[in-house]
Amino acid sequence: MVGRVGYVMFLSRWIQAPLYLGLIVAQVVYVWRFMMELIHLVHLGFGSTPPETTVMLIVLGLVDVVMISNLLIMVIIGGYETFVSRLRIEGHPDQPQWLSHVNANVLKVKLAMAIIGISSIHLLQIFINASRPAVTDRELIWKTLIHLTFVVSALALALIDRIMAGGRPNHVTGRGEQSADMKPERAVA
Repeated sequence: MVGRVGYVMFLSRWIQAPLYLGLIVAQVVYVWRFMMELIHLVHLGFGSTPPETTVMLIVLGLVDVVMISNLLIMVIIGGYETFVSRLRIEGHPDQPQWLSHVNANVLKVKLAMAIIGISSIHLLQIFINASRPAVTDRELIWKTLIHLTFVVSALALALIDRIMAGGRPNHVTGRGEQSADMKPERAVA
């Protein structure tokens, strides 16, 4: 009986699969949003002479969509691989480098860094619009503090990951292989 309960618990990881499929749908929505904004930029850029700040804000919006899309990919692929099932893509030429050494801690740090990038884009958009009356000093201060909170949180996650790894950095070569002098000591979660 205990073995069956354990097996049912192990099978329960598949409950998360629809969540990752839903994130793929969200990815499609972001691609659609990117294309609509790109078409708007092209019409604006070639149809008239918009102010440089307007073009810059639209381009930053496009970069923001790409960064959020990258975040979605990390969560979809990394989360599925870590918590649901192996993807079985070893040796595939398009396999992401980071996937070969992903675990829950690495995924958290990568997600935190992506969130900092997204927050940086939003903060830059606020700074560009700072001269407009719609942006208050209070809003500017709060968004800066929130961004700094993301930075401190990411640093704390990276520090915790390093401590859990025994204080040794995990050197990885450009091809996703660990250098010969570094032996892997972390187990994949």
